[in-house]
Amino acid sequence: MSPLGLVPSEVSLNAAIAICAVAFVSGAARGFSGFGAALIFMPLASSIADPRLVAALLLIIDFVAAAPLLPNAWEKADRKATAVIVLGALVGVPIGTYFLSRLDPVTTRWIISAFVFALLLLLLSGWRYRGKDHAPVAVGVGGLSGFCSGLAQTGGPPIVGYWLGRPIPSVIARANILLFFGVSDIFSAVSYTAAGLITLDAIKFAFVVGPVYGVGVWFGASLFGKASEAVFRAICYALIAAAVIFGLPALDGVLR
Repeated sequence: MSPLGLVPSEVSLNAAIAICAVAFVSGAARGFSGFGAALIFMPLASSIADPRLVAALLLIIDFVAAAPLLPNAWEKADRKATAVIVLGALVGVPIGTYFLSRLDPVTTRWIISAFVFALLLLLLSGWRYRGKDHAPVAVGVGGLSGFCSGLAQTGGPPIVGYWLGRPIPSVIARANILLFFGVSDIFSAVSYTAAGLITLDAIKFAFVVGPVYGVGVWFGASLFGKASEAVFRAICYALIAAAVIFGLPALDGVLR
């Protein structure tokens, strides 16, 4: 089947190419710094295609990209502590999915832009949770991350900020984060399927966008150690900010 046969009918060829370009840049950010893919992809891609299609697409391609990392994460993670946070996601993901499926696309884009901007400020602040372990706090962080994931696949910053602030070895913190998102993605897949968001169009389109995203991840990873991490992170932050600005519905008439 030709690539055109995998592109949804409501997405033009030029739009598909633009989404692939966004996927490459997002993947490169993820491959180098480990974050930023959704925060770049969602505002920009949602300005090109329906946010519901875009969120489902990102869920599919990112889960496939991260799946090989899960067995090692399962072995090294603090599974008990991760399970507590997962409880929050179990509630947050369906709520976020509900809003994604019910709101009109323009309203969803405004919410995505606002959320991504808030999460960018969180990243820029360098926030880390350094308080004591409290189950309600962990469940709350998991719920917030789950809501962001359900609405726009942008649940990373709250979880990263929480786990990296804990007094545990970085290898365990990383494993906890990977394991959480592996389980959270399963919740999202079930929730999206129940809401009718995981469509054949989204699955077929993933065969087009996914490889481009994967190449971007590989490219970004290949730059690690060859470029200043501080500089590259600054570039990622700038790209996220640009994605928020250019993804604003208010600029549709100006940029198109």
